[in-house]
Amino acid sequence: MTLQLDLGTAGKVQGKAVRRRTTWRPVPLKQRGKSSVPTSCGDTGWCCSELRDRAQVICHSGSPVCTAFPAEFAKYGHVKMHHGYTNVVGLGDSSTWKLPCLNRYIYMFFAPFLIPILTPLVALEHLRKVELRSALQTLGLISLGLYSHYWLLLNVSGFRSPSSALACMLLTRSLLAHPYIHVNIFQHIGLPMFSPDKKPRRIHMMSLGVLNLPRLPVLDWAFGHSLISCHVEHHLFPTLSDNMCLKVKPVVSKFLHEKQLPYNEDSYLARFWLFFDRYEEFMVQAPPITELVGLQ
Repeated sequence: MTLQLDLGTAGKVQGKAVRRRTTWRPVPLKQRGKSSVPTSCGDTGWCCSELRDRAQVICHSGSPVCTAFPAEFAKYGHVKMHHGYTNVVGLGDSSTWKLPCLNRYIYMFFAPFLIPILTPLVALEHLRKVELRSALQTLGLISLGLYSHYWLLLNVSGFRSPSSALACMLLTRSLLAHPYIHVNIFQHIGLPMFSPDKKPRRIHMMSLGVLNLPRLPVLDWAFGHSLISCHVEHHLFPTLSDNMCLKVKPVVSKFLHEKQLPYNEDSYLARFWLFFDRYEEFMVQAPPITELVGLQ
């Protein structure tokens, strides 16, 4: 089934201006034909499936080139597991960010510099589980991205030695690695965790297990409002854009407070020192399970 966009015509009814309304109407497959495919910008039909296919191609080819990590694995881990089972132990509890073998100093200050090296290695581990053709295709895109970066540094940016180019690659790719790791652990770990067989309703899961950080210009520009100051809204409405998450933020906050549900907010520095002081409890030991009693 596809979606067809109908645009109402603007006019006047009883002397009052009528605003143009946009409505979506599903079109059954048997009614689809050449007439439903737009031939010009003025056609009322709109081929959403074609745009969606193009976006998927760009995403699945651009992600391994730019980030050295396959888009399908990122989508499965983030959208399917983390969003679907937020703070459910063993499913979407952000446990992939835990490295109990590292102490607090190495994890919080030095380990983020290894993100550019660990990311391709983790991708290779995932590629072992897929079919050979798909693995080779993704491996080729990852290699293309890494070599293109290296080639540009040597031939365009003016680096004279391979070692200096590789050092620059490591530095630029780990530039925002510290806040990237910190944000991922600050906004979920340390909050209530739930058992897979006794997980609460979605609204309770998101209000209890997600935290918003304050707006910070650098982080907002690098990661977007959805991952920083509107993370609760992002988990409640994952398809909303950053701009829309920012607009619905006061509505969500008011609704949760009216229903006497938590709306977690804290500063970056406060969460940093909290994790630094309670690192063993949050990042090494197994989290305590929260059970909600009496909530309807």
